[in-house]
Amino acid sequence: MDTGRIHTLKDIVLAILSTITIIMTLSACGTLSGDDPGARTPDTIWDDQRIEYNALKDIKASDPRFDHIVIVSHKGVVLLAGQVESQELKLKAAEVADTLIGVREVHNELEIGGPSSMVARSNDAWLTTKVKTKLIGHGAIDSDRINVTTENGVVFLMGTVPREQARYAVEVTQTVFGVEKIVKVFEYTD
Repeated sequence: MDTGRIHTLKDIVLAILSTITIIMTLSACGTLSGDDPGARTPDTIWDDQRIEYNALKDIKASDPRFDHIVIVSHKGVVLLAGQVESQELKLKAAEVADTLIGVREVHNELEIGGPSSMVARSNDAWLTTKVKTKLIGHGAIDSDRINVTTENGVVFLMGTVPREQARYAVEVTQTVFGVEKIVKVFEYTD
Protein backbone atom coordinates (compact mmCIF):
# COMPACT_ATOMS: atom_id res chain seq x y z
CA MET A 1 0.00 0.00 0.00
CA ASP A 2 1.30 3.45 -0.92
CA THR A 3 1.20 5.40 2.36
CA GLY A 4 2.43 8.55 0.65
CA ARG A 5 -0.68 8.59 -1.49
CA ILE A 6 -2.97 7.99 1.48
CA HIS A 7 -1.28 10.85 3.29
CA THR A 8 -1.84 13.07 0.26
CA LEU A 9 -5.50 12.06 -0.04
CA LYS A 10 -5.95 12.66 3.67
CA ASP A 11 -4.42 16.12 3.29
CA ILE A 12 -6.72 16.90 0.34
CA VAL A 13 -9.82 15.79 2.25
CA LEU A 14 -8.78 17.83 5.30
CA ALA A 15 -8.12 20.86 3.11
CA ILE A 16 -11.54 20.54 1.47
CA LEU A 17 -13.28 20.14 4.83
CA SER A 18 -11.38 23.13 6.24
CA THR A 19 -12.35 25.26 3.24
CA ILE A 20 -16.01 24.27 3.57
CA THR A 21 -15.93 25.07 7.28
CA ILE A 22 -14.39 28.49 6.65
CA ILE A 23 -16.94 29.31 3.93
CA MET A 24 -19.84 28.23 6.13
CA THR A 25 -18.49 30.22 9.07
CA LEU A 26 -18.00 33.36 6.99
CA SER A 27 -21.43 33.10 5.42
CA ALA A 28 -23.00 32.54 8.84
CA CYS A 29 -21.28 35.64 10.21
CA GLY A 30 -23.43 37.78 7.99
CA THR A 31 -26.56 36.40 9.63
CA LEU A 32 -25.11 36.17 13.12
CA SER A 33 -23.93 39.72 13.55
CA GLY A 34 -24.89 43.26 12.76
CA ASP A 35 -27.65 45.38 14.23
CA ASP A 36 -30.12 42.54 14.71
CA PRO A 37 -30.83 42.29 18.46
CA GLY A 38 -31.87 38.63 18.15
CA ALA A 39 -28.69 37.49 16.45
CA ARG A 40 -25.84 35.76 18.24
CA THR A 41 -22.32 36.51 17.13
CA PRO A 42 -19.76 33.69 16.86
CA ASP A 43 -18.23 35.02 20.10
CA THR A 44 -21.61 34.81 21.85
CA ILE A 45 -22.12 31.26 20.63
CA TRP A 46 -18.66 30.36 21.90
CA ASP A 47 -19.40 32.01 25.27
CA ASP A 48 -22.67 30.05 25.56
CA GLN A 49 -20.88 26.78 24.86
CA ARG A 50 -18.25 27.66 27.47
CA ILE A 51 -20.98 28.45 30.01
CA GLU A 52 -22.73 25.13 29.33
CA TYR A 53 -19.50 23.15 29.67
CA ASN A 54 -18.33 24.92 32.83
CA ALA A 55 -21.76 24.83 34.46
CA LEU A 56 -22.07 21.07 33.96
CA LYS A 57 -18.50 20.45 35.12
CA ASP A 58 -18.81 22.68 38.20
CA ILE A 59 -22.27 21.45 39.18
CA LYS A 60 -21.23 17.80 38.99
CA ALA A 61 -17.99 18.58 40.87
CA SER A 62 -19.95 20.34 43.63
CA ASP A 63 -21.82 17.18 44.61
CA PRO A 64 -21.53 13.57 43.42
CA ARG A 65 -25.31 13.10 43.68
CA PHE A 66 -25.97 15.10 40.50
CA ASP A 67 -27.02 12.53 37.93
CA HIS A 68 -29.12 13.80 35.02
CA ILE A 69 -28.91 17.51 34.39
CA VAL A 70 -29.29 19.41 31.12
CA ILE A 71 -27.79 22.89 30.74
CA VAL A 72 -28.53 25.24 27.86
CA SER A 73 -27.21 28.79 27.54
CA HIS A 74 -28.48 31.44 25.12
CA LYS A 75 -26.76 34.82 25.30
CA GLY A 76 -25.91 34.19 28.94
CA VAL A 77 -29.41 33.10 29.94
CA VAL A 78 -29.06 29.61 31.40
CA LEU A 79 -31.70 26.90 31.53
CA LEU A 80 -31.28 24.06 34.02
CA ALA A 81 -33.45 21.01 33.34
CA GLY A 82 -33.38 17.37 34.34
CA GLN A 83 -33.84 15.62 37.64
CA VAL A 84 -32.20 15.92 41.05
CA GLU A 85 -32.99 14.03 44.23
CA SER A 86 -33.66 17.00 46.53
CA GLN A 87 -34.60 20.67 46.78
CA GLU A 88 -31.12 21.25 48.22
CA LEU A 89 -29.48 19.96 45.00
CA LYS A 90 -31.88 21.98 42.85
CA LEU A 91 -30.90 25.19 44.65
CA LYS A 92 -27.20 24.26 44.66
CA ALA A 93 -27.20 23.76 40.87
CA ALA A 94 -28.67 27.23 40.34
CA GLU A 95 -26.18 28.81 42.75
CA VAL A 96 -23.22 27.22 40.98
CA ALA A 97 -24.49 28.22 37.52
CA ASP A 98 -25.16 31.77 38.68
CA THR A 99 -21.52 32.26 39.74
CA LEU A 100 -20.10 31.62 36.26
CA ILE A 101 -18.68 34.46 34.21
CA GLY A 102 -21.09 35.55 31.50
CA VAL A 103 -24.25 34.20 33.14
CA ARG A 104 -26.93 36.89 33.20
CA GLU A 105 -29.88 34.86 34.44
CA VAL A 106 -30.66 31.28 35.50
CA HIS A 107 -33.98 29.52 34.88
CA ASN A 108 -34.05 26.58 37.25
CA GLU A 109 -36.51 24.03 35.84
CA LEU A 110 -34.95 21.01 37.58
CA GLU A 111 -37.46 18.44 38.81
CA ILE A 112 -37.07 16.65 42.11
CA GLY A 113 -37.07 12.91 41.53
CA GLY A 114 -35.09 10.05 40.07
CA PRO A 115 -33.37 10.37 36.70
CA SER A 116 -35.49 9.83 33.61
CA SER A 117 -35.22 6.47 31.85
CA MET A 118 -33.43 5.91 28.55
CA VAL A 119 -36.85 5.40 26.93
CA ALA A 120 -38.00 8.81 28.21
CA ARG A 121 -34.78 10.44 26.99
CA SER A 122 -35.19 8.86 23.56
CA ASN A 123 -38.76 10.13 23.45
CA ASP A 124 -37.51 13.60 24.43
CA ALA A 125 -34.98 13.55 21.60
CA TRP A 126 -37.73 12.54 19.17
CA LEU A 127 -40.02 15.33 20.43
CA THR A 128 -37.22 17.87 20.03
CA THR A 129 -36.67 16.70 16.45
CA LYS A 130 -40.38 16.92 15.65
CA VAL A 131 -40.68 20.43 17.13
CA LYS A 132 -37.56 21.70 15.33
CA THR A 133 -38.81 20.24 12.05
CA LYS A 134 -42.18 21.98 12.44
CA LEU A 135 -40.50 25.27 13.34
CA ILE A 136 -38.25 25.05 10.28
CA GLY A 137 -41.29 24.36 8.08
CA HIS A 138 -43.22 27.37 9.39
CA GLY A 139 -42.75 30.36 7.10
CA ALA A 140 -42.99 33.11 9.73
CA ILE A 141 -40.54 31.67 12.26
CA ASP A 142 -36.80 32.28 12.11
CA SER A 143 -36.16 28.82 13.56
CA ASP A 144 -32.40 29.22 13.92
CA ARG A 145 -33.09 31.83 16.64
CA ILE A 146 -35.00 29.36 18.80
CA ASN A 147 -33.37 26.65 20.87
CA VAL A 148 -35.59 23.64 21.56
CA THR A 149 -34.83 21.40 24.54
CA THR A 150 -37.11 18.63 25.75
CA GLU A 151 -36.91 17.01 29.15
CA ASN A 152 -39.45 14.49 30.41
CA GLY A 153 -42.06 15.58 27.84
CA VAL A 154 -41.64 19.28 28.67
CA VAL A 155 -40.48 21.39 25.72
CA PHE A 156 -38.38 24.44 26.56
CA LEU A 157 -38.27 27.17 23.92
CA MET A 158 -35.38 29.63 24.29
CA GLY A 159 -34.16 32.51 22.21
CA THR A 160 -34.11 36.22 21.54
CA VAL A 161 -37.05 36.85 19.22
CA PRO A 162 -39.93 39.25 18.56
CA ARG A 163 -43.09 38.45 20.53
CA GLU A 164 -44.93 37.42 17.38
CA GLN A 165 -42.32 34.76 16.53
CA ALA A 166 -42.43 33.48 20.10
CA ARG A 167 -46.22 33.19 19.84
CA TYR A 168 -45.93 31.32 16.52
CA ALA A 169 -43.30 29.00 18.02
CA VAL A 170 -45.61 28.12 20.91
CA GLU A 171 -48.57 27.58 18.57
CA VAL A 172 -46.52 25.27 16.35
CA THR A 173 -45.12 23.36 19.33
CA GLN A 174 -48.64 22.81 20.69
CA THR A 175 -49.48 20.85 17.52
CA VAL A 176 -46.75 18.26 18.12
CA PHE A 177 -48.13 15.02 19.50
CA GLY A 178 -46.53 14.00 22.79
CA VAL A 179 -45.69 17.46 24.11
CA GLU A 180 -46.92 17.55 27.71
CA LYS A 181 -46.01 21.14 28.56
CA ILE A 182 -44.28 24.14 26.97
CA VAL A 183 -42.00 26.46 28.94
CA LYS A 184 -41.01 29.75 27.32
CA VAL A 185 -37.57 31.12 28.16
CA PHE A 186 -37.63 33.93 25.60
CA GLU A 187 -36.08 37.36 25.64
CA TYR A 188 -38.11 39.67 23.44
CA THR A 189 -36.62 42.07 20.92
CA ASP A 190 -39.72 44.27 20.85
